[in-house]
Amino acid sequence: MTENAQRNREAEVNLLAAAREAQWSAAAFMGPNTMKLVSPAKVNLLLAIGARREDGYHDADTIMHALALHDTLYLCAEDISADELAKRTAEGASREDVAVGGPADNLVMTIDLADRTGQDLAVPAADNLAFKAADRLSRAVGRDLPEAIQLRIEKHIPAQGGLGGGSSNAAAVLVGLAKAWGLAADDERVADVARSLGADVAFFLHGGCALLGGVGEVLQRRLETSRRSVVLVKPAEGVCTAEAYKRFDAAPRPVPQDVLVCDLAATRADDVVLANNLAPAAEALLPELPSIREWLAEQAGSESVLLSGSGSATFALVDTFAGASRIATAATAHGWWARPTSLSGLRAAVVPGR
Repeated sequence: MTENAQRNREAEVNLLAAAREAQWSAAAFMGPNTMKLVSPAKVNLLLAIGARREDGYHDADTIMHALALHDTLYLCAEDISADELAKRTAEGASREDVAVGGPADNLVMTIDLADRTGQDLAVPAADNLAFKAADRLSRAVGRDLPEAIQLRIEKHIPAQGGLGGGSSNAAAVLVGLAKAWGLAADDERVADVARSLGADVAFFLHGGCALLGGVGEVLQRRLETSRRSVVLVKPAEGVCTAEAYKRFDAAPRPVPQDVLVCDLAATRADDVVLANNLAPAAEALLPELPSIREWLAEQAGSESVLLSGSGSATFALVDTFAGASRIATAATAHGWWARPTSLSGLRAAVVPGR
């Protein structure tokens, strides 16, 4: 194939993909039994990393707060024949959007990832935390009959931002499959799988605002949520969480004791003093982050600005959504990804009415 022919072919494929997106609907592409799920982002109002434990994890106290910014998921689970399972498994062997799991390799999952972040996000289905959630839950409840799961993820939460997008997607899949499989909303197996996938996944089953302990996965108590406006700013690059922790271990900086005591006693999100002792280590790995923090501090005040988790998204609490929108527009002019949003009581959930 000549170079021109290759370019024409790629253009044709792109046009077909654009046309498909323009006409996409859950009923038309996934069937009438498709459920719609909401999958919110989060920020850490407090992240107090403690000592490294023998298992390699760190003790952590964190206060997470859900955001109005969210991904939208569509999920359809259906029983299929053994022959159909074999056919789909064979067809999916050479496709990155298909993964096989379940207690008897009986679950075949197709993930349609529709990126809305502008960062050309692409994750093979087998590596997607949403697939791992489905795989582990099917094993936990012993679903060994042939099953096909279709999942579409419309991504608005950028990856590698410390905003929990992948974890939230996984929590939403757990909630959706629990409903599809007739599991009780408080089935402990769902919570166990969530905790096994990570602290953020466990949080998104509750959403809102919560204080968590352990390694960040044990719910201590819920806090009264806030509705304050938020602006998120993120550079193109992400931060390697493992490297951030490695740098932290080399020179740990505890959260000031007075701040920690205040935050651990807080009952309202609005009373939490922003703190993140992992931020210096993360910022040292990506020098653009201090510039973003300093720029945001000029817009919103230094006490209202914090890196979320290990980054690379920095957020600022502001008084009005108009103010958040103004800052986001200015940040975009600097070449950064930015979004205005607000703190929210959302959790990973099935959207009613479907």
